[in-house]
Amino acid sequence: MIIEQSYSATRAGARVALVTCAKLPDLDEDDQSLVPALAAAGVTAVPTVWDDPAVDWPSYDLAVVRNTWDYPARRAEFTAWAASVPRLANPADVIAWNTDKRYLRELHDKGIPIVPTRWLDPGDPIGLDDIAGTAAAEIVVKPAVSVGSVDTGRYRLPEQADLAAAHVRRLHDAGRLVMIQPYLADVDTAGETALLFIAGAYSHAIRKGPILTGPDEGVETLYQEESITPRTPSPAERDLAERVLAALPFDRTGLLYARVDLLPTPSGDPVVIEVELTEPSLFLTTAEGAPDRLARAIAERLTGRS
Repeated sequence: MIIEQSYSATRAGARVALVTCAKLPDLDEDDQSLVPALAAAGVTAVPTVWDDPAVDWPSYDLAVVRNTWDYPARRAEFTAWAASVPRLANPADVIAWNTDKRYLRELHDKGIPIVPTRWLDPGDPIGLDDIAGTAAAEIVVKPAVSVGSVDTGRYRLPEQADLAAAHVRRLHDAGRLVMIQPYLADVDTAGETALLFIAGAYSHAIRKGPILTGPDEGVETLYQEESITPRTPSPAERDLAERVLAALPFDRTGLLYARVDLLPTPSGDPVVIEVELTEPSLFLTTAEGAPDRLARAIAERLTGRS
């Protein structure tokens, strides 16, 4: 798959839509840091809600997807919207590929180590007994289309098998593909590592503390809060993230941003849990100069240099 996207801009007074959702009309705090950085680059940034019918998308020189975290329940509508926007970053074909975690199968087929996953379509038998590989172990149940660990739960087998099965049934009843994975307990101490790339180049990394404490309670929320701190990734993590970007069905330089999320394993080798190319938190305020780097990458697209 090749990204075919051209960017145009007025030489003065360029306007960029920073795309969000109705629940965060002014963007989240981290992405708000991008507004003054773009202003310093001579670009006016306007928070815009993706499903607001009053927005005139062609009037913007570029639309940058940021906090559109309400799309999982309306993925088809969201991807259709993306396809209708004339100048979008990341582009619509990237969004269509990345908003369903079945992309992990494709990466696995290319030799990328991912968290072992069982995929359950609606109507498939649940069969949790052998999921985690031992009689007493922990599993994670989550939908293939989701953001921010919403609708995701952690279950100990065999004690909580009934709760896990009920979670699967609830997702299946909503017509959703379910992912079941072993819970990698090293995350409880080491945390998760997210590596951030801007315009294909490594920018910074963060540590995310463990977030899954137990079963999903079915509480409706936009995202779950995370504990975030800066991190220097290990050589193995840097290497795996680079391999992931090389395995994508897109030219990495055509991606305005990318985030590769990794989990530790007992062997010490990291594995991929997600590759975020649609609306990831970029944790701009955790790394000196990160808002300016992203603003510069946007400005370069506006002037046709990238």
